[in-house]
Amino acid sequence: MIRVLLVDDQPLIRSGFRALLDLEADIEVVAEAADGQEGVALAREYLPDVALIDIQMPVMDGIEATRHIAADPALAGVHVVMLTNYGMDEYVFDALRAGAAGFLVKDIVPDDFLHAVRVAARGDALLAPAVTRRLIDRYVTQPPPARHTGGGLEVLTGREREVVALAARGLPNDEIAARLVISPSTAKTHINRAMAKLHARDRAQLVVLAYEFGLVVPPPRNP
Repeated sequence: MIRVLLVDDQPLIRSGFRALLDLEADIEVVAEAADGQEGVALAREYLPDVALIDIQMPVMDGIEATRHIAADPALAGVHVVMLTNYGMDEYVFDALRAGAAGFLVKDIVPDDFLHAVRVAARGDALLAPAVTRRLIDRYVTQPPPARHTGGGLEVLTGREREVVALAARGLPNDEIAARLVISPSTAKTHINRAMAKLHARDRAQLVVLAYEFGLVVPPPRNP
């Protein structure tokens, strides 16, 4: 059973998502919260598999709530998925850096929403290639102020670096496997080992680290 926590300050949004989730035999909504502070407290109480958290809320916003969850070892099994109205808005990059596994737009198609919850529960990142390309564009146009210069990557093997670099360019495991002539399961194993070595919570954070450490350099923009 996939246990879900809903955190959104709009009751109508919460009730809509809950109505969808309650119809699924393998998903259970264990708690709801109207702000990030309450959401963090309920995450500690119920230990959900997935926490669906709105980015903009009173008292404590979703990004700060995500930081609290990511920093708590007792909540290592909680996969945070951010909810946003605008897709790749100005807050999403900060949310991924804070430890979110990905994000969903609130007007998502119901079937895609349910699939996303199951993907997040498995520990996979909700980062489609198109989303990764937007992250790359964000780096090109507005690099984050604090950027690593390669330190820390020495813990990765050569193959792990190759796999992480391809993941950071938006390739899924099967395409990485085809590019490197390995099996998809081997590609996933390399990804998981790289995440463990770099202390990344998930693939989303691994992609961010790949750019911050300079493993992948965004292509120059055309003038």
